[in-house]
Amino acid sequence: MRSAGLERFEFAGGTAAVTGAASGIGEALATALAARGCSLVLLDRDAERLAAVAARLRAAHPAATVDTLVVDLADAAATQRAGEQVAAGNPDLTLLVNNAGVALGGRFDQVTVEEFDRVQAINVRAVVRLTHVLLPVLRANPGSHLVNVSSAFGLVAPAGQTAYATSKYAVRGFTEALRAELAGDGVGVTCVHPGGVRTRIAASAPVGSGVPAGEGEAGKRQFEKLLTMDPARAADRIVRAVERRRPRLLVGGSAVVLDGLARLFPVSYTAFLGAATRGGAAVAARRS
Repeated sequence: MRSAGLERFEFAGGTAAVTGAASGIGEALATALAARGCSLVLLDRDAERLAAVAARLRAAHPAATVDTLVVDLADAAATQRAGEQVAAGNPDLTLLVNNAGVALGGRFDQVTVEEFDRVQAINVRAVVRLTHVLLPVLRANPGSHLVNVSSAFGLVAPAGQTAYATSKYAVRGFTEALRAELAGDGVGVTCVHPGGVRTRIAASAPVGSGVPAGEGEAGKRQFEKLLTMDPARAADRIVRAVERRRPRLLVGGSAVVLDGLARLFPVSYTAFLGAATRGGAAVAARRS
C-alpha cells in the first residue's frame, strides 16, 4: 500500500539524516542509502564507531558527502542543537530516519523513574525533537520522507519490557498521527516495526537497578538468541518501503507473527508471549 498522492521516492541527489548510524540497522541503512546516491548526515553517540562507518562509506562512495554528528540523544539541549545544525547545513534534506533506540531490562517495579525516563528521552523525546526541528526542511522539499523506527514491542507489550514498550508504542502513535497531518504536504511517513534483527540493542541494554543479580544477564542472553535477521536485510526492506511510500512496515517473521497475535487476541496475547519467547530462543540456540 502506497501513501496517496506520492510518487516513488527518489534517493539520488538528496540528503538523508540517520540516527543510531554507528551500528546495526542504522549502519546498514547508511550503507544502502549511500549506494543509492544519497548524501548522508550520520548521528550517534559512539564517536569511534561512527567515524569508522563514515570512513568506510567515503572510501566506497567517493562522490558522496558523508557528514557525522556525535550527539547523546538523551540530552535534550544537545539533540536540539544537533537538529538545528543538520537543518542549517542541509537545506536539501529529503529523508529523516529516526532509528536510534535503547532498551532497559526489568519490570516496572525493578527500575527507577530515572532509568525509565532515560529510555523515553532517547526513544521518544529525541524522535519528537528532531522531527520538529527538521520537518520544515522536509516540507520545503516536496517528495521528502520521514521514517520512525518503532519495534515489534510497539505492537505487543511483554512483561519485563515496560520502559521499552512504552517508548515504542509512543513512537507508533506519534508517527501515525503525523502521517495523517502530513497527508497533503508532500511528505511521506513510514513507521517501521523490526522484529528479531541482529543488533547490539540487547547486549548494550542496561538492566534496572532492582533486577536481581544474574537475572538481567540471563534475560539478555535469551533475547539475543532471538535476534537473527541480518541488519542489511532489514535495511533493504526499509529502503524499499521508503521508495514505495509504504506507511507501515513489519520487518521479519517475528514482527508479522506478533502483529497477528495482537490483532487476534488484543487483550489475552500476553499469555502466549512467554512460551513463544522461550520456544524461539530454544530454536535459535539449536541453529547456532
